[in-house]
Amino acid sequence: MAIELIVVIAVAALLFGFVSKRLETSVITPPMFFVLLGLLAGPGVFGLVAVDLVDLNDGVIRLLAELTLALVLYTDAARISLRILRHDFHLPMRLLCVGFPLTMLAGTLVARLLFPAFSLWEAVVLGVLLAPTDAALGQVVVSSTKVPIRIRQALNVESGLNDGLAVPALLIALPLAAVAADSGEAGGVGLVLHQLLLAPAIGVGAAYLGGGLVDWSVRAGWMDHVFQELSALALALLMFGVAELLDASGFIAVFCGGLTVGNAHRLRYARLNDFAEAEGQLLALITFMTVGGMLVLPSLSAFSGPVLLYSILSLTVVRLVPVGIALLGSGVTAGTVLFLGWFGPRGLASIVFAVVVLQRGDVPHADAIVTVAIATVVLSVFAHGLTAVPGANWYSGLVDRIKADPGRAEMQPVDEMPIRIRRSREGAVRRGRGSPGERHTTQDQQKH
Repeated sequence: MAIELIVVIAVAALLFGFVSKRLETSVITPPMFFVLLGLLAGPGVFGLVAVDLVDLNDGVIRLLAELTLALVLYTDAARISLRILRHDFHLPMRLLCVGFPLTMLAGTLVARLLFPAFSLWEAVVLGVLLAPTDAALGQVVVSSTKVPIRIRQALNVESGLNDGLAVPALLIALPLAAVAADSGEAGGVGLVLHQLLLAPAIGVGAAYLGGGLVDWSVRAGWMDHVFQELSALALALLMFGVAELLDASGFIAVFCGGLTVGNAHRLRYARLNDFAEAEGQLLALITFMTVGGMLVLPSLSAFSGPVLLYSILSLTVVRLVPVGIALLGSGVTAGTVLFLGWFGPRGLASIVFAVVVLQRGDVPHADAIVTVAIATVVLSVFAHGLTAVPGANWYSGLVDRIKADPGRAEMQPVDEMPIRIRRSREGAVRRGRGSPGERHTTQDQQKH
């Protein structure tokens, strides 16, 4: 990696950090800033970075993207409390078990209609690739106390789990979308089955064994504070690395491992995972900047009407209709359905999946798939970033009209899980405030 790129990354982190608190409730989000900076600093505009960022054959780019997603998958899964989810599973499970599969199906159908050159399985790849959501693109929505806990937590849990759930679907679709080789597609499917079976075992085993050893060492007073924090990062990297060495999916391993660590060792790791989250956030922003520098302009050169139309439909109809179907009979208002449906931004997982598709080299229309994916992500970065604060304010007005009825589905009190990025003003879970499962009622929100 060129020294110029390192300097640009450092300056970007400092510049945004200087005003980050002031921008928390503005329409400017970190992903927006870093995508724009990458575009301006890249060789296509000012050329401040000498490295050829357009060279996706460089293994460093893929490694950066994959490690970033691995850390985000790990920390997102680790913050999901199964105990809390058992008491408030209705909305998240509706979104994950009904809305998410329907979103993949709808994305596939629209891809078949707009891109007739795509095979069925290439359309499936695109539908799966753009199904996961990324709450970080509209962070104020899942951190604002203006939004009822139950609603923002539904988005929080959905975003934390759906990217991990998309990995098996992508692993199945990719070999079927690839050009049939001499080995045949059956071998590829067999490899996928191997990955799907082995990866969870690696993640869960490392979580129990490694997490248990860390827990024992801390209780015995053998591990100092710095290495306690490093252990969370090391465990995530260990799960990912061992799985990849054994030809299993590192993404599935860290997802299953994070979910296990977060629940088997929850009290110990509620604080330690903050370090891994901070590292994952930095890598995520670097990935967004890299996308701005290396993928936006090449994607624009292949831009077309169907690409724009698919991007718009992906963020609207493809998301809104499945969410509406998933929430039938849930008791929430139409405004809540619209709010939950709109705030399903596409981000980091879609970027990494797109890089994986492109670097496979055996998917016939990989370039076109990546063009559509990047166009959708960039549109989402700005559309959801710019509407997050106004959307939260609009929804709070709707909540004010229904909060007098405590029996409303939106207003039911629930335990709250931590979010990926703590906000200093409106963060629902903050350091030093007790366990992540502390109960807050809707009435308490209004007092804050």
